[in-house]
Amino acid sequence: MSTLPKSAPVVVIGGGVMGASTAYHLALRGMRDVVLLESQPFFGQGATGKCAGGIRYQFSTAINIRLSLLSLPMLERFEEETGQPIDLRYPGYMLLATTEDNVATFRRNVALQHSLGVPTEWLDGDEVRRRVPELAADDVLAATYHIGDGLADPNGVVAGYISAGRRLGVRAFNDTPATGVEIENGRIVAVNTPHGRIACETVVNAAGPWAALIGDMAGVALPVVPVRRQMLTTTPIPGLRPDFPFVIDFARSLYFHREGEGLLTGMSNPNQAPGFDESVDDDWELTHLEAAVERLPLLAGAGLLSHWAGLYEVTPDAHPIIGRIPALDNFIVVAGYSGHGFMHGPIAGLLVAEMILDGRAHTLDISELGYERFAEGRLISEYNVI
Repeated sequence: MSTLPKSAPVVVIGGGVMGASTAYHLALRGMRDVVLLESQPFFGQGATGKCAGGIRYQFSTAINIRLSLLSLPMLERFEEETGQPIDLRYPGYMLLATTEDNVATFRRNVALQHSLGVPTEWLDGDEVRRRVPELAADDVLAATYHIGDGLADPNGVVAGYISAGRRLGVRAFNDTPATGVEIENGRIVAVNTPHGRIACETVVNAAGPWAALIGDMAGVALPVVPVRRQMLTTTPIPGLRPDFPFVIDFARSLYFHREGEGLLTGMSNPNQAPGFDESVDDDWELTHLEAAVERLPLLAGAGLLSHWAGLYEVTPDAHPIIGRIPALDNFIVVAGYSGHGFMHGPIAGLLVAEMILDGRAHTLDISELGYERFAEGRLISEYNVI
């Protein structure tokens, strides 16, 4: 490991997609010697590396749709920009509505998406059954579908930002957790690690599910809670067509998409207690598999290839915090994406770089995502959380 510098203009805490993107975009704008700290042995092995890799425009709030409208094209340009392939593919997301409440809300969501230029399709139940005959879909009332939604490789995105950032002067360190911060006169003046102290001008908290722990070091209570989510992949499924869509049984928070010759599937446990436990819950896995086979009977003949658990970083309104902390003006938070952070990592890093270098984010007005909204009662609720 190279020697930790004694000082840096910016220290970014967290080496997942948010931190890697932030460091890269700062360096791309000409800031040299940005320091990126990752506590684990490899970059992107926390929440980013354990996510399903979905990318989508289908959200229920304008701010999330606008973030996707900026971020997903950045992923399309990613290999050309960084030299790193990220296995982009577009099977499209199909969100199934099985209740009248789902139908009513999905109609409003589609209208909003259309108003912002996202051409989401509305499908009735018969059309769903025609397009995806593999589903047991007698109870499906309707669905939304967008061909521009898809998948990308999370590890590839992080690796690309780290490699390209280092070529531009980013100093990226793994096995180097932040253990504390020093505050003087209402500003953070240094970050402490087991390998030394780094004096700095700005600190970015991009620690994902661990963001509240970094906030505690600075005396800032961040409403970001870690919640376990788990998924699995199957052995090859003969006859699984290449264009099988990313299907989400919304009422059950159940999803599956093609992964290699088999499927990746997951289902969120609505009763999961918060915490940092990343072990697989075998009982919930059985519950999940029963529901998955009920919806997609061909899964009954597949074997288990792998399974794992990771952490969502959940806020009270399922929207991220992106902005400065008023009480510590040089402390910026970019965390709390509540399960959809990977796809917004590219634009988030660019926006944070603008905050630092230009005084404010200007590519997109993200004032409604500021930390102050919780104290001011300005919560915004995202319906399309899986």
